[in-house]
Formats: sequence, C-alpha cells, structure tokens
Amino acid sequence: MTRYLGSRVLQAIGVLWAAFTVSFVVLYLLPSDPVSMAVDSAAASGAAIDADAVAALQARYGLDQPVWVQYWNSLTGAVRGDFGISIATGQPVTEAIAAAVPSTLALASLALVLAVVFGTTVAFLATYTRIGWLRNALFSLPPLGVAVPTFWVGLILLQVFSFRLKLFPAFGEGGFDHLLLPAITLALPTGAVVAQVLAASLDTTLRQPFVEAARAKGASRLHIQTRHALRLSSIPAFTIAGVLVGTLLAGSVVVETVFSRAGLGRLTQTSVMAQDIPVVQGVVVFSSLVFVLVNLAVDLLYPLIDPRIVGAGRGGRVTASAQDEVKAHV
Repeated sequence: MTRYLGSRVLQAIGVLWAAFTVSFVVLYLLPSDPVSMAVDSAAASGAAIDADAVAALQARYGLDQPVWVQYWNSLTGAVRGDFGISIATGQPVTEAIAAAVPSTLALASLALVLAVVFGTTVAFLATYTRIGWLRNALFSLPPLGVAVPTFWVGLILLQVFSFRLKLFPAFGEGGFDHLLLPAITLALPTGAVVAQVLAASLDTTLRQPFVEAARAKGASRLHIQTRHALRLSSIPAFTIAGVLVGTLLAGSVVVETVFSRAGLGRLTQTSVMAQDIPVVQGVVVFSSLVFVLVNLAVDLLYPLIDPRIVGAGRGGRVTASAQDEVKAHV
C-alpha cells in the first residue's frame, strides 16, 4: 500500500506540474501582457502615458525578465503556495481564490448531488422497466443531456422559471432559491454522464451468470437490481468521479457567468479576459489539485466497493491491473 500511495503521489505531482507548465506556456504565447493592455486602453481614451511608470509596473510583476526566469520564479512560488499578486486588482492570488471557493463549492456540491440522483434514477429505471418505448426513451436521455449546451439550458431555465413564472430569482447570490437553477444547469451534463455509464454497466451486469443464479433461487427482479447488480455496476460510474469534478469546475465558468454569480468560474473568466496570469495559474493549479485528490480518493475507495480489487500480491497491496480492468468499462 505504501508503494502504491507513493506512485500515486508522484503521478499527482506530475499532473500539477504539467498543468502549471501548460498554463504558463499558453499565457505567455499571447501577443500582449496585462500591463501593455492597460496602457493601450489608456492611450485609446486619450490619457497621457508615462513610459517610466509602465516600465516600473512591468518590473514589479516581473514581466521585464526573460521567460525562463519568470517560469522559474512562478514555479518556485507555486511550490511554496505563493502565486503572487493579481495584476488586475493587486490582491494576493490565494486570497482571491479563497474568496471565490465557497460560492463555487456550494454550487458544485448541490449540482453533484442532483447529478447523482438524476443519473442513478434514469439508469435504474432504464434497465428495470420492461416497457419497450419507455426503456428506449430513458436510454436516449443521457446522450441528449450531454449534447445540449450548458448556457442554453441556463437561459431556458431563466426564461421559464425566473422571468415568466417568477419562482426563482434570476441573478446574484443568496440562499437556496438563488442556488437551485444554476445547480440544475450544471447538474444536467454531469448527470447525463453518470446515467450513460451506469446504465451501460447495469445492462451488462444483469446478463452475468450470478444474476441467473439469483433468479433461480427465487430472488425478485427489484432485489437483484438493488442488492446485487447496482453495487457492482457502480464501479465504472465511481471511476469517472474525477471527470465529473472536472466537468463541474469547467461548467461553473459558463453557469456563474450566465447567472451572474461570484465564484471560481467567474474569477477565471475575468482573469483570462484581462490576461491576469498569476490568477489564471492559481486557479489552474487549484483545480488540478482538486482533480488529483478526488482521483486518489477514488482509487483508495475501490476495495470498499469490490474487495476483489485488492490483489493477493506481496504485502496485500492494491494491484494496478485490477483497477485498470475496472476503468476499462468506462
């Protein structure tokens, strides 16, 4: 287990480094920088430009240094948990991210609950019912949910439930009523992925020999599906937890913009528009950290769902081959 955890931690460090490096390269390939953008905007409005002040600003944020020096300084700072200061606002990046996390966490948590409930219900009913047209209709819902654009769903919900029926507020922060429509918008594509994977896995599991044996012993269809098939079939759906987290974080950019909510998504959108490099890199690394931690937790929880995943190898360590076999179902 120690060797397994060590390999997973090294992989997580590699993912974080790659995410930081890719974001750095992409941002520094852009033809301008935040200071130059501010100068161009001021010049367009007719304001006088002080060349010495511009040079001082570029030196303050290290933009006058060679790219490799900027990369090394940013990387060593990130290792210490210091991503610098926002070029757009002057606020420390860690404080900006910490202020945005609670709103996004509340939105993503509710969206994840709704997605799991929706996906599990659709998958269960699609594989349980014997009515042909209903089964086909339920199996067609997940691809439709994945294909529908998130922003379009948000606009439809706003139009129907906020502007016409006036049941929920349209924009801003607040209580549960402000949170429900954005959470439903964010949950739809995520729940569709859960339903698609779980339904396929359930359909395959229900054809296994142990299901026939349970039926021969007199077990009801509902008992077989709830007590036997559902637990085993949940492994592929559980495996994509990291993908679901990534979907929620990526979707929050659109959802928080549509519903005018402050959060990581809105912070990312404004920072990219302003080419606020320290903030963008901080958000990228934070999102990558959440992603790798969730995947590590999933790998460690596999044996609780199916003890067969624990290999009989030396020291009782978890075998990677068993997990690879599980992940092959996705």
